[in-house]
Amino acid sequence: QVQLVESGGGLVQPGGSLRLSCAASGFTFSVYTMSWVRQAPGKGLEWVSDVNSGGGNTRYAESVKGRFTISRDNAKNTLYLQMNSLQSEDTGVYYCRHPSGRRGQGTQVTVSS
Repeated sequence: QVQLVESGGGLVQPGGSLRLSCAASGFTFSVYTMSWVRQAPGKGLEWVSDVNSGGGNTRYAESVKGRFTISRDNAKNTLYLQMNSLQSEDTGVYYCRHPSGRRGQGTQVTVSS
């Protein structure tokens, strides 16, 4: 079955950077578009970015465009999200998501001085 394990979150000051990882197993990772979504405190789930199976096509929410970069390593069954110029509005739990809707346990990102 689909298993996703996110890591790399933490506490960072405004303007800082983090790199999130998502280790995938239980399915053929290389054939699926994969996404990152996030949930801010007290809010619903928000789509952040996705990347197609080969990694050549990416899309971003307007709120993160130019600051975040999604990528994948199909040989390692791993999805990444490089987050730069972090803002307090980026605080939340970040999940990688399979097209079925299945998510991992998430990783907490807190942007605060």
